[in-house]
Parts: sequence; structure tokens; C-alpha cells
Amino acid sequence: MISVAAFPQSRSQTFALAVVGGLVCALAIGKALPPTMDAISAAMAPVCASAAEGSPLDKVEPIGSYALPNVPGKRVTIVRVFYGPGGFTRPHKHAGSVTAYITKGEIRSQLGGGPVETFKVGQSFFEPPGSTHLVSANASATEPAELIAVFVADEGAQLTTFID
Repeated sequence: MISVAAFPQSRSQTFALAVVGGLVCALAIGKALPPTMDAISAAMAPVCASAAEGSPLDKVEPIGSYALPNVPGKRVTIVRVFYGPGGFTRPHKHAGSVTAYITKGEIRSQLGGGPVETFKVGQSFFEPPGSTHLVSANASATEPAELIAVFVADEGAQLTTFID
């Protein structure tokens, strides 16, 4: 057995080896990542089309999309929706079910002919399949807001359809 002490290394050599090892790992991951990112992008395209329109800061950020192996033909898709001050999304419907969880600020929401409700950080709301989401907006004209939306829908479904 060769003793580690037989190969003394300075801190800079140890650091250099760690950097080289990290670069090798990054290269290996990078070669596998494009097909994975393409698959995620394809799955997320229908929901990213739902970007809000009330503020230049409004955006939808894909988090993940996964086939449900125990429910053939169904997929769960998770996104983060950022609303700038005064931001909103125009009226729309979603394929499947949606659960929204507020992570920042306050969100105003109205489904179908129901009341306009305001949800705060830590609260959530549920949208049954086919619901008309008439109001989805930041409740503040001065502060940003965000939510995490979890969709459960048919594989390949267009997750958001705007209502004209």
C-alpha cells in the first residue's frame, strides 16, 4: 500500500486537482444535458406561452415536468410565476388541475363566476379542470408577487389557453 504521505501536496495543488475534477464532471454533465433540456423545454412550451402581460417583469419560469408512472398518460408540470408590480395574466383556462402556492406578495384570483379572492404568502388555491381563470394578478401596484403552480394534465396537453 502506498501512503498518502508519500505524495505531499500543497493547498494550491489540491485546489487545482479539485478544479480539474469539477471541470471533467461539468463536461460529462454538459454532454448529457442538451437532450434533457430539450425534453424539458418541449414539455414546458405550452405553459411558458402563458406569461403574464401586465408588467415587463412578469414571467413564467419552468421548474420541472415529469410523467406520472402510476397514472399512465398524465404529467405533472411545475412552474414559478413572477408578477411585477401591477402584473397580471389575461383570462385563460388550464388543461387538467392546477394548484397554486403563493411564495411572495399577494395574488388576486377569480375562477368562473366566483368572487375575487386575495391570497397571501403561504396560502394556496385550486383550479379544477376546465375552470375559467378570469383574474390572476399581483394585488400590489408597488411590490412584486410570485406563485408556484403545479399542473396535473394529460401528456402533451396545452396547459394554458387564453380566452379572447
